[in-house]
Amino acid sequence: MMISLSRILFTGLFALALIACSEQASISDSSASMTQAANSASASVVSRWYSDEQQALGSEVFTQNCAVCHGAQAQGTVEDWRARLDDGSFPPPPLNGSAHAWHHPQEILLQVVNYGGESLGGKMPAFIDVLDDAEKLAAIAYFQSFWTDDIYQQWMQMGGTN
Repeated sequence: MMISLSRILFTGLFALALIACSEQASISDSSASMTQAANSASASVVSRWYSDEQQALGSEVFTQNCAVCHGAQAQGTVEDWRARLDDGSFPPPPLNGSAHAWHHPQEILLQVVNYGGESLGGKMPAFIDVLDDAEKLAAIAYFQSFWTDDIYQQWMQMGGTN
C-alpha cells in the first residue's frame, strides 16, 4: 500500500497539533513524539514486495550467479553500459536502479533471467534450468534492495509486480 506525500504531511501536522494542544506534553515529549511519528510515516511510505529472507537468499544467489557480470552490489562492471562492445553486444547493465531495469515489470525481469539477454543484444545466459523460481525472485529482490524508494515507487507505477 502506498501513502501519498500529502497524507504523510497531513498526519504529521495533525500529530503536531495534538501535541501542541496538550498541556501535559513537555517540549522533550513533543520532540520525541514528532520523531516517532515521522519515523513511522517514513517507514510505511514504501512497502516492498519481498521479505528479508528473500533478500538474504537473493544475496547468495546473486553473488554466485550474477555478480561476476553485474557487480557485487548490482552496480555494473563497465562505465558505459549503453555502448556496444567490440563484438556488437551490449555489456551487462547495472541493476541497482541507476540503469533501466526498473523500467520493466517483474514479469519481464523474470523472462530475462529465464531466457537470457541475447534477444536484447546482450550475452546473459539463460537461468531457466539453473535456478528455481524462488531463487530467481530472490535475486531480483536482492538487486531491488539497492533501489531508492523513489525508484521503487516509479517501478510500481510502471507495472511493478503486475
